[in-house]
Amino acid sequence: MDGFEQRRLIVCVLVPDFELAALVGGRERLLEGPLAVAPSDPSRQGVGAVSPPARARGVKPGTKLVEALARCPELRLVPPDPERVGALWGASLDTLERLGAQVESDLPGLAFFAADGLLCLHDGRLERLLATVRKELRGTVGDVGTVRFGVAPARFVAWTAAMLAPARRDRERRELIAGKLLGTAAAGAVGASPLPATLVVPPASCARFLASQPVSLLALRPELQTTAALLEQLGIATLGDLAALPRAALAERFGPEGLLAYELARGRDTALLPRRPPERIAESLELPEPGCRFQLERALTMLVERILARGERRGRSLRVLVLSALLTSGGSWRVRIVPRRPTADSELLCTLLAQSLESLPSPAERLTLAVEEFGPSNPEQPAISGLHNHQEDRRRRLAEAVRQVRQALGPEALLRVFEADPDARVPERRALLVPYPER
Repeated sequence: MDGFEQRRLIVCVLVPDFELAALVGGRERLLEGPLAVAPSDPSRQGVGAVSPPARARGVKPGTKLVEALARCPELRLVPPDPERVGALWGASLDTLERLGAQVESDLPGLAFFAADGLLCLHDGRLERLLATVRKELRGTVGDVGTVRFGVAPARFVAWTAAMLAPARRDRERRELIAGKLLGTAAAGAVGASPLPATLVVPPASCARFLASQPVSLLALRPELQTTAALLEQLGIATLGDLAALPRAALAERFGPEGLLAYELARGRDTALLPRRPPERIAESLELPEPGCRFQLERALTMLVERILARGERRGRSLRVLVLSALLTSGGSWRVRIVPRRPTADSELLCTLLAQSLESLPSPAERLTLAVEEFGPSNPEQPAISGLHNHQEDRRRRLAEAVRQVRQALGPEALLRVFEADPDARVPERRALLVPYPER
């Protein structure tokens, strides 16, 4: 199916405003008023997540702080704490995995899993499965009334259904929403679940369900944000309008992004990519003098040496690192560092980490360095002159670059031009785009 997969049941678990709820803790009343996550650097960055009352007053994520306060003078700010948010959502994902779900999650408050293999554990009834998920999430998410479910054969359709799922329990409200989306003929097939905040889209109704939705929904996928904006500028208002366009024309104008947008508009999506079991090692260090730059650099050196000396590393290089800090002003700071190639060179790692300290918003009282992903066991060493095969080194580097890009963006992210018929009169037949080989 050209890299696209369509399962029978994909469940989207959506917790609206999860970041804000995690930051306010037991002060849920704050969410009833205009609230936003303060930017780490007010001179460069905009506000983070915002509450519904703040959105109603024109404040959006990314709005500059001065502009946000001008639009909503009563706006309250909470300090960012990515460590707390990440830990709370990680515990929620662990809960889902204990139920047997293979979970995909790229954003806090949003997760997907395939329900096909789990239904047999709940007498084949979707309602029992979702009720169990809601009950188990109670301990980590807290107010389970904010958890929404969308169920559909594809990830994008399930995500859209979860956003449109009504928070009220009554069946008439769900059928009213389904009727507006699909018309009265198909209204009974959507939203048939008796659970609150749940919307189910059967396979036969996916295209009709998406047809009336704005094309801006494509921006939910990070790789399609630019494409969604261009489609709106071209006058394509809904996903139904997009699905009615010729597939070849979209491929010619937008390339792989156009093909992906076309498939999403027709109710198809790529396969789920469940997260791997975490293999995380971390080291922390308290800072007696939070404002001392020299002490920060010395602390980084000690953290790198401790990480490299850990037995769990087993001689492997480091591919992805996360540096976080507990700030004296409240909240936390977090940055992700990905070297150009996996390395175990302590001097290089210290240099990369020291550069990231430039974005530290305020003095820190504790630094934590963690490894999220390891590289090969034998990182590349400088070659001895006269004994190194430069061609083999080039092929090895290229294969590693291809592997990293595919891991980050998907198997169809890298293509190469293949000359199929160089003498053809039609230009489209002279060359084809085929997957780039890893070796």
